[in-house]
Order: sequence, then C-alpha cells, then structure tokens
Amino acid sequence: MAAKRKTRHPAKPREDLSAPSKWRLQHGDIGAAIRAADPETGTPIMQRKVVDTLSQMLAHGSISREMHEAGCIFRTLFRSAALDSIATSQFVRVAASSGDWLSVSQLDARRRVLNALDVLGGIDSPSGSIAWHVVGLEVSLRAWSAQQGWNGRLVSAPIACGILVAALGTLANHFGLLPRSNAA
Repeated sequence: MAAKRKTRHPAKPREDLSAPSKWRLQHGDIGAAIRAADPETGTPIMQRKVVDTLSQMLAHGSISREMHEAGCIFRTLFRSAALDSIATSQFVRVAASSGDWLSVSQLDARRRVLNALDVLGGIDSPSGSIAWHVVGLEVSLRAWSAQQGWNGRLVSAPIACGILVAALGTLANHFGLLPRSNAA
C-alpha cells in the first residue's frame, strides 16, 4: 500500500519588521527611514520620524518656521509641566515621599503655559482650546474639530485650521519669535 502524499501549503510571506505595521500606518504619516548608529552600542539602526500636524502644516506652507517653533515651544512646556495624559511609573522612588509634589521646573512650565493660554484668550476660547488639545495633547485637527463646537454647531476643518494658524501666530509673537512691528 502506498503512503499518502502530504499536500504542501504555500509558505506565508514573512512580515517585514523594518517597515511600520499596518496599525501604525493608519494612525498618521511616517517619514522615510534614516540609517544611524545606536549611541551606546554602535550597532546600525533605522529610525523613522512620525510626521505631526505642525510638521505637515510647515511642509505645506500653511505656517511659517516661527509659528512651527512657537508650537514646539508650547508642546515642550506642556510636557515639562506634566499636563499631558501620559502617565508612567517613576524609575527612582524617594523613600517617604508621596510623589504629589511638583518640581520647580514643572511649576515654572505650568506658569508659562498658563501665561501663553492667557494670551490666547484662555482655555475656553477657540485659540486656547486648540493650543491645549492639538498642540499640547497632540490630538489631530480633525478629531478636535469634530468634538469642539460653538452654538451647537461643529467646527469645519478649514475653520479649525485657520484657528490653529491664528493661535500659532499669537504664540510666536508671545514667545518673541516674531519681530515687533511699529504700531501707530
């Protein structure tokens, strides 16, 4: 009696681990891979930079370099002030401390964020809200415009983009990145 032949299943194609996953690609643009060396070990690595809203607007010419820099400063202050929703465990725990105390740099960053929001009209204003959510929390402009509304109406994407451009211009002026014009 002859032995049965096993049917060969075609081999599944291997996933390219150097490319972003399908899940990552659906959550925003990713820049081209850049070859570099790991600073600690010297082994070759590939780095990819995620393209954020401000970088996209700068690339399309919607905002100036000064406005982009103002957005980056606000985002850095926002993160330094520990206002973002990312929570991590502490690597170094100090004995007998509650962990509720803010450092001096966090308090200073919170003061600077509050001053910037005051210049924008407060967090309840359109400019303050878009700075808090889109620049600080890095929510997409589309998601912010869909959840934000005034007088019972949603904000359209072009109007949301205009609000962001105005907010970034005000922040650039506030942070001293734009030369002051001689107002008459």
